Amino acid sequence: MTRFENTSLTRRSMILSGAAMGAAAMLPAGRVFAQATAPAAAASTSQRMLGDVAVNPIGLGCQWSASGDDAVLNDQYGGSIPRETAIQMIREAVDQGVTLIDTAEAYGPFLSEEVVGEALQGIRDQVVLESKFGWDIDPVTGERTGGLNSKPEHVRTAIEGMLLRLRTDRLDIVYQHRVDPEVPIEDVAGVISDLMAEGKVLHWGLSEPGIDTIRRAHAAQPLAAIQNEYSMMWRGPEVDVLPLCEELGIGFVCWSPMAMGFLGGKMNAESRFEDGILAAIPRFAPDALPANMALFDVVAAWAQEKQVTPAQIALAWLSAQKPFVVPIPGTTKLEHMRENTASTNVTFTPEELAQLTAQVDAVQIQGARLPEGVLQLSGVDTPPKS
Repeated sequence: MTRFENTSLTRRSMILSGAAMGAAAMLPAGRVFAQATAPAAAASTSQRMLGDVAVNPIGLGCQWSASGDDAVLNDQYGGSIPRETAIQMIREAVDQGVTLIDTAEAYGPFLSEEVVGEALQGIRDQVVLESKFGWDIDPVTGERTGGLNSKPEHVRTAIEGMLLRLRTDRLDIVYQHRVDPEVPIEDVAGVISDLMAEGKVLHWGLSEPGIDTIRRAHAAQPLAAIQNEYSMMWRGPEVDVLPLCEELGIGFVCWSPMAMGFLGGKMNAESRFEDGILAAIPRFAPDALPANMALFDVVAAWAQEKQVTPAQIALAWLSAQKPFVVPIPGTTKLEHMRENTASTNVTFTPEELAQLTAQVDAVQIQGARLPEGVLQLSGVDTPPKS
């Protein structure tokens, strides 16, 4: 299990630490810092458009795997949550105004979809439910047979399985989890169009695709959303993906909007990760993490000023970038879900937003966002349709 060494600060206490006070000089002179408290109000009722799908501004990501105990779920980052608490969290999130629930067949595999399906019984029609296909996963056993598979017959089988696990008759949005470089995107769009005609899929999207593939997919069957990593720590989508989404009227869903917990105060300069995915992330390596803490200093200072949590600053900043951007933070803590949902109450004046963005720009992040082997699956374009 991943161990966080020398990390005793909680998300709330972190913003009252020396990190926040040390960054105070970054804010305009004359501002007074107050003790940080998280607003308890529910999410704003203002909506954002993913294509023609309306959702509230903050979604919920549901990504868990088996722990060896059927009553407990693990996440990727060393955390765990009782299965019943995960179900409670999903239902409470909906009560608080969350309308976008995200998961995938690969999360478990299958386990996260089963939990989400159970949690949404009786409230399914209150949410936009999205999942993802694209890995070569045995549809019966859940065994990963290696690599990607977006062959049309496999896509259809995968989506039929999703519907059963999620206990629903349709997916509001289904994404290709990663582009399969061996299958023309027009062939994928074709099977999605067939499933749409059957009422089993209402809209579709792509995750971490190449720019040319976005254009070709959208031409074949209009996309509702692109789902890519995007946060204060990784701003690659600003270069070409966000402008293209704006041009084509496609929504943008942010996975890892908290930079795997970094922006919520999960780490400090001495944090070390012995195993798990965090141990493989270059930007969290011992030679990169101390320098990268400068970004958290910025976030912590603004959180102190705004009397909110660092997580809420990070999410509010993302939401302020474009009106079609929707973060989907995941968590194993009920209180963090509530904080994340309440981030819709955090606002910036144009001057504040410009200043915060300039401070974020000034931090040069060290290390890649993902291991090289995983990065090679992003930004991929499919072969042309013959």
